[in-house]
Amino acid sequence: MDINILRCACGSNKKYIDCCARYLDEGEVASNAEVLMRSRYTAYTLGREDYLLATWYHSTRPTSLRLADVPYRKWLNLEVKHHEQLSPDHAIVEFIARYKISGRAHRLHEISRFVYQAGRWFYVDGDIL
Repeated sequence: MDINILRCACGSNKKYIDCCARYLDEGEVASNAEVLMRSRYTAYTLGREDYLLATWYHSTRPTSLRLADVPYRKWLNLEVKHHEQLSPDHAIVEFIARYKISGRAHRLHEISRFVYQAGRWFYVDGDIL
């Protein structure tokens, strides 16, 4: 199935090609931390470790996420609860991501920190709630 015609996983209700594809496939830079957060969620649903690492701040970035080695997750949806621009180069995004592993439902509730550097936003880290 052509992913470009499917609804984007980020919750925008747009087709992937009209939404997060511009960041994951075309190299466009996210305009704010919430847009980056949504595109990173979409990258998780697609197993795009390259994009996830490229958008992770260098001082907290792991060398690998080993997505192929973790149990298969069926990502269900993303709900952005709150986005706050704390300063011109710092922001937070609170979100809930729901997924299933082996038929069992899980949720990840996190407040993520982002930094703006060299003309682009990066994920720094987060607190799981």
